[in-house]
Amino acid sequence: MRKRKNNIQVIASSGNVFADLGLPNPEDKKTKVGLAVEINSILGEMKLSQTEAAEKLSINQPKISALSKYRLEGFSVERLMMFLTRLNRDVEIVIHNKPRSRRPARIVISAQLKEARAAR
Repeated sequence: MRKRKNNIQVIASSGNVFADLGLPNPEDKKTKVGLAVEINSILGEMKLSQTEAAEKLSINQPKISALSKYRLEGFSVERLMMFLTRLNRDVEIVIHNKPRSRRPARIVISAQLKEARAAR
């Protein structure tokens, strides 16, 4: 039996799926998704209905629905950060030089582990 070679080309990810897909404003999209993941996680932990979540974030229920489905076109990064503060979370922005070995510069979102949240 003859072995067939697969001619599949594998390309390493840039670390940003939106850039890899050639979408416009990939860093903005990645940042928004990172913030939305955290918001949706917090809302899930709080076990709020969409109506209750909308009231907590001072937006209407259809916006909560869009946020929960990651339809983020109508949300700015600033607005998503404001939602986090309304959920009693501190948002810290840290700016530092990037290592010379890595390019380009990037935006990183990190959140405390759920265990650390539970300890508070």
